[in-house]
Amino acid sequence: MSITKELQYKFSFNSQEKNAKIIKLQIINEHQEQMYLIHRALKQQLTNNRIRNAHSKTRSEVRGGGKKPWKQKGTGRARAGSSRSPLWKGGGIIFGPRKKIYKSKINKKEKRLAINTILANKFSNTIVTSSILDNIITPNTKTAISEIKKLGAKIQKKHRLLLIVDKKTKFLYLSFRNIHNLELIEVHSINVLSLLKADTIIITNCALEKINKATF
Repeated sequence: MSITKELQYKFSFNSQEKNAKIIKLQIINEHQEQMYLIHRALKQQLTNNRIRNAHSKTRSEVRGGGKKPWKQKGTGRARAGSSRSPLWKGGGIIFGPRKKIYKSKINKKEKRLAINTILANKFSNTIVTSSILDNIITPNTKTAISEIKKLGAKIQKKHRLLLIVDKKTKFLYLSFRNIHNLELIEVHSINVLSLLKADTIIITNCALEKINKATF
């Protein structure tokens, strides 16, 4: 059963709490239903990310072999119709691996419900900021680390950070790409796996508004 839960996020900037914003998220109430729906959404994402790249060619895909190697009779050798035969070196493979793309489906409403439920469960580990690195002219990792620390987030070896922004700019990407255990995504790319792996979630104000309006 789904319910609507109100969450009051306080905007943080340079370790100072300013105004607050209340958003309403539709989430699953019961714990077992939460785990079931999140598991389904996670399984669907992992399945769709899976690709089997091993690919062998059959006799119809191997190049050459259009001409009969030798005449049918009179040579003393076994009959041969094509050099692409699986019996020949360099020929096709009979039961080799074939490239396969795995697909799994989940309803959009179910997926959004799973994402909202994770966001609600990680409310205490979520930091909302009005902006991040808006005034920089050139990419700077040192400034990016300083900005993260000012928001009160930990930058440690085993502490995973998830930064959700409205739009991923080139400056943001270049500034944050060298920070270990930090993932930068746009709000429309928000997914179950990234939310589950994150120990601390940082969301910008514009991204939070889109989450509230369910436009991601």
